[in-house]
Amino acid sequence: MARPKKAEAARPSTTKELQDLLWASADKLRGSMDASQYKDVVLGLVFLKYVSDAFDERRQAIRAELEADPIAYDEDDILATMEDPDEFAGSGVFWVAAPARWSFLADHARGTETQTVGELINAAMIALMGDNKALAGTLPTIFNTESVDQRRLGELIDLLNSAHFAGEGATKARDLLGEVYEYFLGKFAAAEGKRGGEFYTPPSVVRVLVEMMRPEQGRIYDPCCGSGGMFVQAEKFLDAHHKNRTALSVYGQELNERTWRMARMNLAIHGINGNLGASWEDTFANDLHPSLEADFVLANPPFNIKDWARREDDLRWRFGVPPARNANYAWLQHIISKLAPGGQAGVVLANGSMSSNSGGEGLIRAQIVEADLVSCMVALPTQLFRSTGIPVCLWFLHKAKGARAGQVLFIDARELGRMVDRAERVLEPKEIQSIANTYHAWLGLPAAEGTPYADVPGFCYSASIAEVKDADYALTPGRYVGSPEPSEDAEDLDDKIARLTADLLAAMDESQRLDAVVREQLGRLG
Repeated sequence: MARPKKAEAARPSTTKELQDLLWASADKLRGSMDASQYKDVVLGLVFLKYVSDAFDERRQAIRAELEADPIAYDEDDILATMEDPDEFAGSGVFWVAAPARWSFLADHARGTETQTVGELINAAMIALMGDNKALAGTLPTIFNTESVDQRRLGELIDLLNSAHFAGEGATKARDLLGEVYEYFLGKFAAAEGKRGGEFYTPPSVVRVLVEMMRPEQGRIYDPCCGSGGMFVQAEKFLDAHHKNRTALSVYGQELNERTWRMARMNLAIHGINGNLGASWEDTFANDLHPSLEADFVLANPPFNIKDWARREDDLRWRFGVPPARNANYAWLQHIISKLAPGGQAGVVLANGSMSSNSGGEGLIRAQIVEADLVSCMVALPTQLFRSTGIPVCLWFLHKAKGARAGQVLFIDARELGRMVDRAERVLEPKEIQSIANTYHAWLGLPAAEGTPYADVPGFCYSASIAEVKDADYALTPGRYVGSPEPSEDAEDLDDKIARLTADLLAAMDESQRLDAVVREQLGRLG
């Protein structure tokens, strides 16, 4: 098969073009390996292509800068400067050694006499990690395993030649890649089913957490960070509100090795300097940030896990030892232990966490409520997660509730959202903002709509801790918000009866007409 000519694009690919192209590239490997494997292969190559494009763009910019002064710089000076790593680090561009550059790999997409294309890609990844401290231990080196079809891998490189991540500056290219990467994470999460939920939280759920908490500056932490989506969304919040991206210090931890590597790569793609530890680790068995006091905690822990590293003498169990067969309240108490004096947290948990009394969970919940740490509970609609059918909720914890001390806000959002297909629902931006505005108004913070807080039957209710105690410390919003008020019907009763009667008679007449047509057709058949 003839190899396609390498692209010489002078413009960046659009997001839609890249999404279509790169998902098609993933299809080239589908069937030859499972979803988790081809995810790592495709995302690794996409990252390598982006890094190389950004590197090439910076090299050309160096040449243009030096050629503008031909008296001071001759061709040898220009070539030497174009190969100086310091000229790239200062512009936020990763250094790419010659054997790791995309042009070299594209020229050897069928391998060399002594090395397969997979071995060449592995060597490129190793070189990138060795030359760039931020990438150390991050990139996949799985391209020469038995399960990776080398012919298809070469075809994949050919296809990726038409992707272009540069042309309008490093920031523009990085944001473009970030969008494509997030799109891929969602696609792979859907393809992997239940396991996909281990690294991916639906964007609309993350946006609810971020918009409600408004992390503008300080230390942000995720004890089970998956692919790093919480951090990325927090950075997007800063961008949307024209805040400094460096105002947040990022800390995280992840148990799964491949997911940890994915998170490191995701942060690098978005230009986020985060401390995810030197390696992947179990948060309960080995807390990598023992002295951290976080201003914000965002977390989507695995739901209802039964096998976890439990020690009864753990100092994190301030409100009671969690049951051995469910880690929900272990996650909550670990998160509480990380909060700075004015810190706040948003946590995604299974609905059962709001009312369970098994294994002492009810007593732990009662003490957390009595400590006045629960600020808001949000019941979410079903089918937001492709990876699980378990209904979920959001816990918001706050150590500085101000005028709302001694109260808990309940929001019932179960009727919100729209179905994007038969399996998945998303929350609309205006719905996310409505939830966030309600919480901000309740706290007395400036809300987008500027309206003061008021209970809305069927949607939100501010309860005292005494009321929560009377409900046996159950935190299910439906117990508090009540039913929505019936909508007023402005139509006169006599007019409505006349209209409905006319509609019914018209339907009966149409039924008789259709009945006659059917009988006529049946008669012809006889």
